[in-house]
Amino acid sequence: MLVIKYLLMVGAVAMMVVAAAIILYDVYLLVEYRRRLALHPDLALPLPRPLRWKDALRLAALSLVPLLLGLSIAVVPSGMAGIRVSEFSGTRPGVLYPGSHLVVPLVDSVALYDVRDKVYTTIAGEPMKKDKGGETSPPEVLKVQAKEGLPIGLAISVRYHLDAARLVYIHNTLPAAVDSEVVQPVIGSTFRGIAPNYNVREVFATKREEIRKRAADEITRKLGADGIVVKEVMLKEVQLPPEYAKGLEGLLLKEQENDQMGVQAEIKQKEVRVAEYEAEADKVREEKKAEAGARVRVLQAKAEADAMQYTLPLKEKQIQQTRLESEARKEATVKNAEAAAQAKVIDSKAELERRNLLADAEANRIRVTAKADLERMQGEAAMLKQSPLLINKIIAERLSDKLQIMMVPADGKYFFASDVLRGQMPQIMQQDDPQDPPRRVQSR
Repeated sequence: MLVIKYLLMVGAVAMMVVAAAIILYDVYLLVEYRRRLALHPDLALPLPRPLRWKDALRLAALSLVPLLLGLSIAVVPSGMAGIRVSEFSGTRPGVLYPGSHLVVPLVDSVALYDVRDKVYTTIAGEPMKKDKGGETSPPEVLKVQAKEGLPIGLAISVRYHLDAARLVYIHNTLPAAVDSEVVQPVIGSTFRGIAPNYNVREVFATKREEIRKRAADEITRKLGADGIVVKEVMLKEVQLPPEYAKGLEGLLLKEQENDQMGVQAEIKQKEVRVAEYEAEADKVREEKKAEAGARVRVLQAKAEADAMQYTLPLKEKQIQQTRLESEARKEATVKNAEAAAQAKVIDSKAELERRNLLADAEANRIRVTAKADLERMQGEAAMLKQSPLLINKIIAERLSDKLQIMMVPADGKYFFASDVLRGQMPQIMQQDDPQDPPRRVQSR
């Protein structure tokens, strides 16, 4: 939004500059015409155009639009807050928080206030100088008086900020320099009004926190009424007067020595008591130890007597147990031998039965095989008798597993199996004509 505001204002200024440039240019042309006419009166020069007042005025009037629009945009930065102040009615209600806001141009103005936390700090003593001889710019030195009238330096820090919701009241009531004219005087006067109620020792040590809390409550109340929020009040350092500091240091040393002697006396008393307690403890331990030893001896004697009463019956029971165990082992040995013999007899019977079963099975297999071979041979003989040419096929099949076709002469000449077929040739000749061509026998 801030960029838009500046663009509008720059555009308005540019339009005004252009309007002025138009008028100046026309004036320049008119002056140039008169100069040339004065130098050459006889020369016929063209008349210059008239001044363009209307165009310039229109452009200037038009430039007021972006100018007013730009002036109507008010931008409040981060960490700030503002209020609208009218030229006619004064401060207007409402607070402008960080962001862009619309205001009445040329009538309203925006007063900005920093609402972030601020810290007011004082020191207890005089500021130190720089090495080059120039003094630093330290915070204010705050001096207060105690009940005895001695001056005391206080180093404090107060953190505060303006209440944004009450900026209208702050703007109408408080001075412009709120920090230096309101906050600092209130803080200084508060501590200067509280310190005289306490003596130096109380301010320095015993009631230091009470003074800080009381001052914080009063500062918060006073500044809060003016729209200033106090967040924290810290009392960092208390500087005593030099003479009082020396006397207090000696007093503290005496008190420290006294406290040290008291502590040493208490330590000695405690050491004596510890020694007495240790002696009593040793005595009690010895008595307890003697009583425990006597009780142990009595218990040992009773245990021995009780043990003698139970020893003889226990020995007799052990003898009986040993006798029973030997008889049990003897009976177990006999039973084991009988069981082993029975097992061997059963194994021999089982082996005999197994062999008989195997022999019967082998004989039965031989009989079945022989019977099957006999039936197969009878079947083959019957088929050969019916078809003698099957001999050639069988021979061809057994010659090679790769042979598929074999040509056999019908009369059996020049064939290596002619001897086998010689006995069958008469039957073949009777069935077939010798002039027929050779037959082809195909094997599977």
